[in-house]
Parts: sequence; structure tokens; C-alpha cells
Amino acid sequence: MPEVPASVEIVGASALVGKRSAVDRDSRWKIAPIAGVAMRPVRPVPHEDGTLVEVAKAAWPEVDQPIVQVHVTTTLPGRVRAWGLHQRSTDRLFVVSGLVSIVVFDGRTASPTFGAINEFKVSERNPALLVIPPNLYHGWKNIGTSEAFIINMPTVQYDYDNPDALDLPYDAPAAAEIVPYRW
Repeated sequence: MPEVPASVEIVGASALVGKRSAVDRDSRWKIAPIAGVAMRPVRPVPHEDGTLVEVAKAAWPEVDQPIVQVHVTTTLPGRVRAWGLHQRSTDRLFVVSGLVSIVVFDGRTASPTFGAINEFKVSERNPALLVIPPNLYHGWKNIGTSEAFIINMPTVQYDYDNPDALDLPYDAPAAAEIVPYRW
């Protein structure tokens, strides 16, 4: 496609924003991860009957704590699940199907990455294990056209009497003041 000369006037040009690549020329993520956040890209391995994708292995450095519980959560197209925060548990998320934008915000004032935001777009075509340690706001939006299925392998079992789950609804007035990200 030919480049438009700078001297050409275009309606709405002042509102245009240049695209930014999420990876470098060697396909490495450009994102500087929040302290403690890890993402391990994995790949589907084709075989004669379909594909196989590794979700988690004890040998991976991202799986440095035992898997004590595994559950699947789903999110309908266009829906947002945010903001959540755990004080003791690390979430280990894996999108099985669907296209999901997962966002993490570092609100820990003593953190070297305080104020940072990480956004990861993951799906069955771009599979990855995403590790989110305690005390980070996180959530996701299903940006695909079908229901998304997400596996979570938290490091702490769910306590029905005292859940380690704090929520800040993404559409609450306080959320706009606390988390500098809009869905």
C-alpha cells in the first residue's frame, strides 16, 4: 500500500493513532511485565488427530507452587470480569477457548512497577499461561464472538467461609480513580 504524503489533508487525521506492535522482530513480547507477573507462551503441537497444548508443568519456573485447585470459568462475548484482587493467592490463568484481553494493574505502592499496566490478548490461537501474584488488580474482557473458557489454577484453595477474593466492579465510580484502564 503506498504511503500518503504528509502534505495530504485527511479528515480526522488529528484523532488517528499509530499502531504499536506487541512483539519485536524476533517475536518476543515488548511488554515490560509487572513485578511478579509472568507469561509463558505455549504452542499447539499438531498431530494426526488434532493438536496438543501444554497448560502447566511442574518443571516450568512459572509453576513454582503446587497446583491445589483447578477450575474453569466462562465469560460471554463482550462481558467484562474486573477488577479482582487476591491477598494470598496467585492466579494461573489459561484461556482454553475464546479471545480474551486480560489486564493487570500494579497498585502496590512499594512495588518497583507501581502504576504499571500489562495487557495480554490470549486465545486458543495464542495460548499462554499467565501468572498473577497476590495484591494485583486484574480482570478480563471477552473480545471474541463466542463464550470464552478460562482455566484457573490458584495457589490457594477456595475458602468458602473466608474467600480470598476482593472485588472492585470495573464500572464503579471508584474504579475510574483507582485503575487507570478503561474497557
